[in-house]
Amino acid sequence: MSVDLRLLKAEDFSPYLNQVMYIRFEEGARLPAELLQVTELENYNKLERQPFSIVFKTAQTTAYYQQAIYTIEHPDKGDMEVFLVPLGP
Repeated sequence: MSVDLRLLKAEDFSPYLNQVMYIRFEEGARLPAELLQVTELENYNKLERQPFSIVFKTAQTTAYYQQAIYTIEHPDKGDMEVFLVPLGP
């Protein structure tokens, strides 16, 4: 199922706070990731939707993947290609 990312809202993720989703970083690297935070951001432009950010936590402690587009497996929306940025190792 293909998801139109322009239509996603914070409400699409909020029900899954403190629950585990999966992130596919590369072939053979699919990690569980707890959804820690969903934050609506201030809207400076007239956008079709309210911008938001999401924060995940994985079990990685000594290494991390670089910022890039990775696949989030959403329980209801399906697979989504999303640009992710590491907040720390």
